[in-house]
Amino acid sequence: MEPAVILPPDYKPSEDEEYMNENQVEYFRQKLENWKKELIGQSKDTLDDLRQGGLNQPDDIDRASMETDKAIDLRTKDRIRKLIGKINEALQRIEDGVYGYCEETGEPIGIGRLEARPIATLSVEAQERHERMEKTYDDDAV
Repeated sequence: MEPAVILPPDYKPSEDEEYMNENQVEYFRQKLENWKKELIGQSKDTLDDLRQGGLNQPDDIDRASMETDKAIDLRTKDRIRKLIGKINEALQRIEDGVYGYCEETGEPIGIGRLEARPIATLSVEAQERHERMEKTYDDDAV
């Protein structure tokens, strides 16, 4: 991997800059890497919580409560696992030079959308089209 661009500490991407210039790409790469590290830490905490305590509680209500807590922890861990996969895909798009562009239209996704959802693969318009199509199919199934 080529050396990272050194960003000023207060750098924020702007719509006034050339879209997906070196600074913007590095900014989003760092944002994704930091998010991934944070999620891995949360995942380790969840694993530690799952390992602690057995289900051999004498009280049925306590045991049921623990089972519910563990089920929630497992769902959280699965959600984190899927999110890390999407972050890895976004990092791969950075490596491939296609990050920040809609995978459907090739148009820029936009700085605002990427700030809000750095793993986005579709522009707002393409995402809305997908959601309308899903709603149409869901309505047809009813």
